[in-house]
Amino acid sequence: MSTLHTVNKSPFSTQTLLSCLSHAQDGDAVLMIEDGVYGAAKGTGVADAVAAKAGKVSIYVLQGDMAARGIDAARLIDGINAVDYAGFVRLAAEHDRAQAWL
Repeated sequence: MSTLHTVNKSPFSTQTLLSCLSHAQDGDAVLMIEDGVYGAAKGTGVADAVAAKAGKVSIYVLQGDMAARGIDAARLIDGINAVDYAGFVRLAAEHDRAQAWL
C-alpha cells in the first residue's frame, strides 16, 4: 500500500521533513506544501537528504506555494517535480492513503 506524505512545515523550524523522509518507503510520494516548499530548494541544510531520498520515492512540490514564497523552478533540487492543484488531487487518488506531517 502506497502513501502520499504531505509536509507543510518549513525545514528551518521543525524536523518534520526529515522525519517524513525517514519513514517514506518505495512506492510512496512526498508532497511539500505551504512552508514545506522551502525543503525543495537547492543549497539548504536539508537538500542532501531530500536529494538522496528522491532516488527512492517520488517527491513533489506544490507550484502555487512555491510561487507565493518566491521559489523559482530553477532552484528545485534535481528529481523534484512541481505540481499544480490538479496534480495534488491526482497524487491523492493514486495512493492508498495519505499522511499529513504536521
